[in-house]
Amino acid sequence: MNNLLKNTARFVLFLLVQIVILNEVPPIHQFITPYIYFLFLLWLPFGTSRISTTLLGFIFGYSLDIFTKTPGLHAAACGLMGYLRPIILNLLLSQEASEEVSKEPSIATMGWGPYAFYAFSLTFIHHFYLVLLEWLQFGNFGYFIGKVFFTSIISLLLIFSVELIMNRRKLKR
Repeated sequence: MNNLLKNTARFVLFLLVQIVILNEVPPIHQFITPYIYFLFLLWLPFGTSRISTTLLGFIFGYSLDIFTKTPGLHAAACGLMGYLRPIILNLLLSQEASEEVSKEPSIATMGWGPYAFYAFSLTFIHHFYLVLLEWLQFGNFGYFIGKVFFTSIISLLLIFSVELIMNRRKLKR
């Protein structure tokens, strides 16, 4: 399948899953809000430039903001995530592996350890910034850290579940 077509389908699919299913789930706890929509950004091909990932992140987040009536929260968090994604990939991969434009980050292409670090770090950055913007104060630091931590854990469980279910097979680097 064409990369543009595949990524457009993912864009729509992850947006719909977040809006129609996950946003309708009642809060599991005061700390836990399940997010999986940003998996679209995690699965962009290695060769996607920083400008492209930042712009796609902003557009993707803003699309979710329109439906959830949260002006700019998800756009800012996804924009930051898109900006930092190439830095984290460069830390984890050799130069020749990250230059293969057609490959995408996955357990099969990166291995469990690097992929887990990649997914955890970007998930934590996304949730930290999202909760910080949502809250805009440090009145109760324990609540802030608890919400970031537990929302990140539930999102990572969803990400690894989707990763295992989708079983995106690529050649190992």
